[in-house]
Amino acid sequence: MYQIITGPLLWLTFLVFVGGLAWRVYTYIKGLDWKLDRVAYGTQSAYGWRGAMNSIGSWIVPFGSQGWKVKPIFTILFFVFHIGIVITPLFLAGHLVVLKMRFGFAWPALPMILADVMTVAMLCAGLFIIVRRIALPEVRIITSLYDYLLLAITIAPFFTGFMAVHQLGGDYKFWLYAHILTGELMLLAVPFTKLFHVVGFFLSRGQLGMDYGIKRGGMRGTNMAW
Repeated sequence: MYQIITGPLLWLTFLVFVGGLAWRVYTYIKGLDWKLDRVAYGTQSAYGWRGAMNSIGSWIVPFGSQGWKVKPIFTILFFVFHIGIVITPLFLAGHLVVLKMRFGFAWPALPMILADVMTVAMLCAGLFIIVRRIALPEVRIITSLYDYLLLAITIAPFFTGFMAVHQLGGDYKFWLYAHILTGELMLLAVPFTKLFHVVGFFLSRGQLGMDYGIKRGGMRGTNMAW
């Protein structure tokens, strides 16, 4: 079973993941209105790209925007959660061994102790996010079972991976297989669920930045279509 879930199933997962993301990006860009968006963006591209980079940069850096400064504790835990999700699996030694074995290449790994700290911090931050959704009425009212399911899909690979690496909870093989399968499930879910925001964030923030940089706060050239 190990050979299947780290071989053909892993290849299929990556193909769906990459292909699905590419399709979502294509349809997002294709869906922009020619008159309201892409004409203006093409005409004043320098101002547009500057606005896009400023918008993305302000939101991708902790406390870079006013929105992050309003709730500092949430901001810190939000970034701990997301940094852990992205960095830990990309630089975990065990993952890189599989990458080298199946695809023929790899890059330097994180020290094991640092990977453990990031995993535990990410899991604690994830628990905080769940409690916050339950405890705060203004967040609870916009939260559905779907949101909790996505959080479970996101957290499961890290929890099962930690259990497997440290051989906790008894059956090592069970936790290892659960880790691999939940990780593949998370990758498969990204293009088709709200988890697409891992890429969609850059598209939407870039579009908003371009819109502000050109139409509202930047160059209002005479050759623009209004």
